Amino acid sequence: MDIRTIREQAFAMPFTNPAFPVGPYRFIDREFFIVTYRTDPDKLRALVPEPLEIREPLVHYEFIRMPDSTGFGDYTESGQVIPVTFRGVAGNYTHAMYLNDHPPIAGGRELWGFPKKLASPSLKVHIDTLVGELDYGPVRVATATMGYKHKPLDAMATGYGLANTPNFLLKIIPHVDGTPRICELVRYHLKDVTVKGAWTGPAALSLFPHALAPVADLPVLEVIEARHIVADLTLGLGEVVFDYLG
Repeated sequence: MDIRTIREQAFAMPFTNPAFPVGPYRFIDREFFIVTYRTDPDKLRALVPEPLEIREPLVHYEFIRMPDSTGFGDYTESGQVIPVTFRGVAGNYTHAMYLNDHPPIAGGRELWGFPKKLASPSLKVHIDTLVGELDYGPVRVATATMGYKHKPLDAMATGYGLANTPNFLLKIIPHVDGTPRICELVRYHLKDVTVKGAWTGPAALSLFPHALAPVADLPVLEVIEARHIVADLTLGLGEVVFDYLG
């Protein structure tokens, strides 16, 4: 195999059989369960990287069910997203993500810089309750509940928010000597969003300490709201907005 072939065909690892395909990455019937809660402001500031800023000590705890996603398959993820601002524009910073499928772990980390780790999240309806659970190995890490479809939300406004809110990631890829080779703040957007339904209702969230899944480091002081959303969307590729090594 010559150098030119490698340069032209290299996309992701492994070279001859990448862990995930070339996009675009389209999601059908993507189901969100998002519980927004108030947390300790000092602990939150310690985890949000500059030049991002926080205005309120809020966290979105998310469960996302993805039954049909291009190249990534059928999987579920869970984690924490923090409302931030970047140069005065409001957005969201993804702090932690846990999921049960290798291709989106590899693709999410390598392409965008999603902070993804392998775990066992689930999102399901139990009689009259929407239930999100996250286990890391045999240990329960998070449990969220919400009254199922108690009150509808405006689908158009929900879709506008999803499509027009920038999302931020801290992408880190090490050099062969263990030092950072890439350390960047990445921004991406959700595109071609169609909201099929959106609801709110009474909700509760419990987080439990774990050494390798420390979601409880941002403690739940007060649940503010909960949202349940079903949508089709495309996960847009990112752009570098700040280079920590530059």
